[in-house]
Amino acid sequence: MNRGGASNPLRVLIVDDHEVLRTGTQNVLETADDITVVGGAHDGSSAIEMVGALSPDVALLDIRLPDMDGIELARYLAEHFPGTRVVILSAFDDDDYLRAALSAGVTGYLLKSMSGEKLIAAVRSAGLGTTVLDPAVSSRLARSPSRISAIDEPVRLTVRERQVVRLVAEGLANKAIASSLGVSSRTVEGHLNHVFAKLEITSRTELVRYAIANDLVSNSPDRPR
Repeated sequence: MNRGGASNPLRVLIVDDHEVLRTGTQNVLETADDITVVGGAHDGSSAIEMVGALSPDVALLDIRLPDMDGIELARYLAEHFPGTRVVILSAFDDDDYLRAALSAGVTGYLLKSMSGEKLIAAVRSAGLGTTVLDPAVSSRLARSPSRISAIDEPVRLTVRERQVVRLVAEGLANKAIASSLGVSSRTVEGHLNHVFAKLEITSRTELVRYAIANDLVSNSPDRPR
């Protein structure tokens, strides 16, 4: 599976029932030399067929499709085509949709109102496996922790581990986390390995869900400065 680069562009499939929006999104993404749109689907059935045939690196899905719910499509793609990163690109700035999408195993939740430059950057990050959340959504979740239900018995993480988890939830890659904390990338990898073992999870997407559920995206005192 290609993950993008100078000679191997990131391959993206756009799923939206509005042709104008599909074309507009394609035009924005293809201003980047390292991204190519390999196809566009107007409904869920076509999307499943095209993902199977084209094996895109990233699939951008609308929430509302004519034949199935976008969240259910995301869940199906995440389960049956794990090599394709699934990202919701929606007009709905809604916490319930976000939580449902993360539970479905998506790599990101973005809003159609975001700038072209930010969309390109988010798609690149998603292609690398980094969970991407639209800043408008993640900042609101940070301000409203009471709406997110935490697990019954949170696993105890060290202060440094909590910092790493929070930065992962904000969409930073390991190198950027290392720079923010003033440590090496290998040290960040070590912290993440410990966190994964403690939480019994295997992916950054699951880690983001944990962070949101346990209010680790808010501005708590142990946030690095």
